[in-house]
Amino acid sequence: MGKLNVNLCGIPLDNPVIPASGTFGYGYEFAEWYDINRLGTFSFKGTTREPRFGNPTPRIAECESGMLNAVGLQNPGVRAVIEEELPRLQACFHKPVMANISGFSVEEYREVAQALSECEQVGWLEVNISCPNVHGGGMAFGTSPKAAGEVVRAVRAVTKKPLIVKLSPNVTSIQDMAKACEAEGADAISLINTLLGMRIDLKRKAPVLANTMGGFSGPAVFPVALRMVWQVYDAVKVPVIGMGGVSTAEDVVEMMLAGATAVEVGAANLVNPYASLEIIEHLPEVMERCGIESLEDIIGGAHRT
Repeated sequence: MGKLNVNLCGIPLDNPVIPASGTFGYGYEFAEWYDINRLGTFSFKGTTREPRFGNPTPRIAECESGMLNAVGLQNPGVRAVIEEELPRLQACFHKPVMANISGFSVEEYREVAQALSECEQVGWLEVNISCPNVHGGGMAFGTSPKAAGEVVRAVRAVTKKPLIVKLSPNVTSIQDMAKACEAEGADAISLINTLLGMRIDLKRKAPVLANTMGGFSGPAVFPVALRMVWQVYDAVKVPVIGMGGVSTAEDVVEMMLAGATAVEVGAANLVNPYASLEIIEHLPEVMERCGIESLEDIIGGAHRT
C-alpha cells in the first residue's frame, strides 16, 4: 500500500485528511460514530475569547452543489474550551489537535492564542482572519494584507507552536495576503475559507438567511479553491493546507498536486459524518490507480510538469 503519511510544520500526520473547523465540533461528537484517531488530525470549532451564541436563525441554506452558512462563530468561549471541551476530547483522541481561533480585535486574537498555546493537546494554531475588525470599521482582517499581518505578528509573539493562517477567498490578490502572513511569521497557510453568497426566498421575496449573506461552501467552490492553492504555493515557501469543496479522495490528490501538504474537508462532513473517514479509506485505491507511491512526493507535483 502507498504511503499516506505527511509532515505538517514538523508534526507527523498518518494521512493528510483534516476535518475543517466548524464542521467537526470539538471532535468527541464524531467519536460516537468511528475512531477519530484514524484522521490525520482535525481543526476544532472556531473559538473566541467570550462565549458566542452566533447569528439569528435561519442561518443555514442549501444550494445546488453546496450550502450557505451564517452561524456566526457560535462557541462556548476559550475558557470553557480549555476546561470542558479539551478534557472530553482527550478521552477519545490521542493525537495533537488543531485549534482554530477567531477574534474581533488584535488583542482578542492574542489572548485566545496565548491561552490555547498553553494546552499540551494543541499541536497547531489555525488563525481564522475572516472576522470583522470591530476597531477598524468592520472590514475583515483577511481582506487587508496590513491588518492580516498585524494579527499574525501579535499571535506569533505569544506562541511557539506552529501558526497556520486561514485565508478568505474574498480578496483581490490571495498571493499578497499569503505573503503578508508569511512575512510576519506564519508557519503555514490554509485556504480557502468560504466565499460570500446569498439566496432569496421567492415566496417571502426576502433573503433566506436572517443575516442576508453567508459563507458558500461545498463541491461548487472546489475549482476556485484549487486555483488559489496553486497560486499560494507559488507565492510562499511555507506549507499550504488546501480546502474548499473537497469531498473525495481524488479531490485530496488534486489539491496536493496543486501544492497542498494537507487537505481539510468541510461541508462534506455535514452531509455525511463518515465523509473524512471514507476519503482516507479510498486514498490507497486512488494512489494505486494514479501510480502514486507516497503522497509526500506529489506535493506541488503539477507545478513540475
